[in-house]
Amino acid sequence: MTDLAIAHVTIDCADAAALAGFYAALLDRAVDPEATPFFATVGRSTGAQPVLMFIQVPDKTPGKNSIHLDLHTADLPGAVARAVGLGAKQVGDFNEYGAVWTTLSDPEGNLFDIGAS
Repeated sequence: MTDLAIAHVTIDCADAAALAGFYAALLDRAVDPEATPFFATVGRSTGAQPVLMFIQVPDKTPGKNSIHLDLHTADLPGAVARAVGLGAKQVGDFNEYGAVWTTLSDPEGNLFDIGAS
């Protein structure tokens, strides 16, 4: 049994606030307070699940999927080790926007994140 759950659907983009505004309107929701061109969310302030998270990236790197799963767990090292044991490859560790997470690639090369909850 695992405690992993989908926390966010993350969308890499050029303007986080603008794209969050599009999806918020499409879903009849509000963009969460303090959205910027660099980082924005839809659903976090209301408890909606999953939260849509928008992050500005300098460019869409070839081979990097622009939408990926963010999974959260209380045991980040254990969950990362389990994912690697199942065939994932660890790409990098990050500590940004008040969150800590590890980016991995699945066996087909699609990126996903596991973050500390």
